[in-house]
Amino acid sequence: MTTTYILTAALVLVVVRQLRGRKLAGPSLYVPLAVVAYVTAEYLRGIPTTGNDLELALLGAGAGVTLGSLCGLHTLVYTERGIPYARATGFAAALWIVGVGARLAFSLYAQHGGGRAIAHFSVAHSLTMQAWAAALVLMALAEVVSRTVVLLFRSRGAIMAA
Repeated sequence: MTTTYILTAALVLVVVRQLRGRKLAGPSLYVPLAVVAYVTAEYLRGIPTTGNDLELALLGAGAGVTLGSLCGLHTLVYTERGIPYARATGFAAALWIVGVGARLAFSLYAQHGGGRAIAHFSVAHSLTMQAWAAALVLMALAEVVSRTVVLLFRSRGAIMAA
């Protein structure tokens, strides 16, 4: 549980730190990718396909792509002396926090009284607990990767325009 809080805080700090503007290179790109790579390796044990599991996993991944892409699109990308920088807007930070916060809220709900309701919902909708884990991990992975790809694509455009 402590690891979950630390990883969640690390992902929130990624965007909060960018509110002032950061070089779009090195740690600002690689730390979030490293965090989700660790989470993926640690928690994703395959993508279950029984019942409606695959649909839930794809829904999680789709939500991550949507939030990450929107976050990347609402981040200011500019160059200084040919070096790309990114500065998160308040809206981009809010989107990022919504994604991270939703995963954390679900985890807290599941661990502190909501487990029975989630289990009941899962049975009623042919979902396994592995599907929930896969959906949440894929959401985080897709959010970070899509944001990074959008920012890199936009930084290339900013460099070419400069």
